[in-house]
Amino acid sequence: MTGTGAEVSELKKVLGALDLVMLGLGAMIGTGIFVLTGIGAVAAGPALAISFILAASACALAALCYAEFASMIPVAGSAYTYSYATLGELIAWIVGWSLIAEYGLATAAVSVGWSGYFQALLAGFGLQLPAALSAAPGVDAAGTTTLFNLPAFVIMMVITAILALGIHESKRVNNLLVIIKLIVVILVIAVGGWYVKPENFEPYAPHGLSGIVSAAALVFFAFLGFDAVSSAAEEVRRPQRDLPIGLIGSLLICALLYALVATVATGIVPFQDFKGVDEPIALVFQRAGIDWLAGLVSLAAVSGMMTVILVMGYGLTRVVFAMSRDGLLPGWLSRIDQRQVPVASTWLLGTISALIAATIPLTTLAELINMGTLLAFTIISLSVPILRRTRPDLQRAFRVPLPWVLGPLSVVICLILMLNLAFETWFAFLIWLLVGLACYFGYSRHHARHENLY
Repeated sequence: MTGTGAEVSELKKVLGALDLVMLGLGAMIGTGIFVLTGIGAVAAGPALAISFILAASACALAALCYAEFASMIPVAGSAYTYSYATLGELIAWIVGWSLIAEYGLATAAVSVGWSGYFQALLAGFGLQLPAALSAAPGVDAAGTTTLFNLPAFVIMMVITAILALGIHESKRVNNLLVIIKLIVVILVIAVGGWYVKPENFEPYAPHGLSGIVSAAALVFFAFLGFDAVSSAAEEVRRPQRDLPIGLIGSLLICALLYALVATVATGIVPFQDFKGVDEPIALVFQRAGIDWLAGLVSLAAVSGMMTVILVMGYGLTRVVFAMSRDGLLPGWLSRIDQRQVPVASTWLLGTISALIAATIPLTTLAELINMGTLLAFTIISLSVPILRRTRPDLQRAFRVPLPWVLGPLSVVICLILMLNLAFETWFAFLIWLLVGLACYFGYSRHHARHENLY
């Protein structure tokens, strides 16, 4: 595939298997533990651990499909590129458009969660932001009017600046922060386990199976990082070997940690008490009287959630890069600078995400993100068995076992989770999809370059 301008070329290959696992951990360990644990506990009760496992199972099946594609087509663009190779340009556009919503809104959503923990950390030092600058426009339960989430806006712009420096610098920041939050998460599990009260596990599933599935549809957002790993394909030294390791390895580690943290959290604090709480794990250790760990959790959340924003922002820029290079988006979005970074699109996308983070509440963002991701997973899961039938000759360094079973099973699970999202989410996504189709038929299909990906 060729670029659209003299400065468009291949991206720098600097990532190995460990870097990819760390990218996955950077994206996944954060929001699910530090933010969504509280929201999920209200929906599922102590059975939240099962919700995490269910969501991870859906991701695991999709991850196998991603791994086969990543080992076969090591090009930037993730699910967009894979669907282009199998199902054609229109489906690829829909997937790419969905991924733009996923990654763009994910960076904004995590920035909002980061803002909550940052403000809690400031409060520990007796500092407080003006109410008008503490949250998205609205009026809280106390009647306080908020206008703009300044911390969310600022952190999004800081991460954008790091991404603009290049993947080599970005991975150093990510790896350091991932190590910090892994240490804290292990401490949460090891120390918190001693304070669990078995009576808090009764009833274990207060809202039944529907509550577990509804929570799974919501906390599914916590596992989005693994598909961002596949966006790095073009910057991996040995993609056929390292991408499957990064995708599957990071997902398995996160699923285990999430289930353990959910069990500890709901064992210490009754699930009803998480309603309306933006810093659930900090609350857990405040209730347990472990103030030093509560403060450490807030500090880890502030630093660790930055990696989620970084990896999701990275995924967003690479999907847009690939779509632009294919002619589906304006060519200047895929132009790279002397450090081989698509710097103009990085700043544009980061600024848009920052404005969204500053003006839209967290719960609205989380469900919109899940819809776009589940659609992408569904299409990729269908694509693997299709490509096995149409192109059996292609070299595959990694092969999904039983593709005619696991592919459709992944589709079914994704559809179940999609059906458990709110009507408003479906409506908003339909509007986004219609806008995307208007862009495709008005611009993209007339500028696309039809080149062979194989």
